[in-house]
Amino acid sequence: MKEEKRPDPELYVDAFARGLAVIRAFDAAKPVRSLAEVAEAVGISRASARRLLGTLVHLGYVQADVRGYRLSPKVMQLGYAYLSGLSFSEIVEHYVVDLAEKTNESCSVCVLDDVEVVYTARASTRKIISVNLAIGARLPAWATATGRVLLAGLDDAQLGPALARCAQAEHAHPTRTDHARLAATIMEVRANGYAYTAGELELGLTAIAVPVVDRHGRTVAAMNVAGHVQANSREHMLNDNLPLLRQAAQEINAALAARGMA
Repeated sequence: MKEEKRPDPELYVDAFARGLAVIRAFDAAKPVRSLAEVAEAVGISRASARRLLGTLVHLGYVQADVRGYRLSPKVMQLGYAYLSGLSFSEIVEHYVVDLAEKTNESCSVCVLDDVEVVYTARASTRKIISVNLAIGARLPAWATATGRVLLAGLDDAQLGPALARCAQAEHAHPTRTDHARLAATIMEVRANGYAYTAGELELGLTAIAVPVVDRHGRTVAAMNVAGHVQANSREHMLNDNLPLLRQAAQEINAALAARGMA
């Protein structure tokens, strides 16, 4: 077995390394830990754990109460420098891949260019439609769940002219190409906070999408889950996929805020 290389003592601060290990001891499975649990997770004595936790509490990275210790929102600042160097596509890529794996369906993030959606990130576990949806691919906004979310994010002064420019050619029955009906649909999307489509871009395809917003609440992108209607009933999309989609979008929103993309 290969022997692990020991760090250079002149370039390595053991106490600092243990402090970072304490931070990593908290996760989604154990967001709150007792002193003993932290000591066991890190492999240090309780006395050392107490001092390290006390330091992190003093600095504001850890909160303490009668239930135990938990990370504070301030710990997110530790990732700001990394996030600040990432592009939008790099930030969303992880979430797109993770959501595709969780749902076993296609997941994409799109932005709006006039009345078309442009794919900026995409992951798919299976081929679900005949349209080529590589990064940079474009589809009509009015015929897609992501597009309707993005249109719903426009203010009223922008939305009216955008609907007037929407193409009239149907992609599949019963795509809502009538402007009055489409406008009503967009208002419904605004009220619900998501868009659901079935068989409107292509027969057999269903999709659900939610907005990605900046720290001011402005829609900057839309994220969707899409699949075949035979495996994805409306109830399944709303009850199972929508909560996962919203959670992923919320995490992207937080990452974008940290990135300063506002």
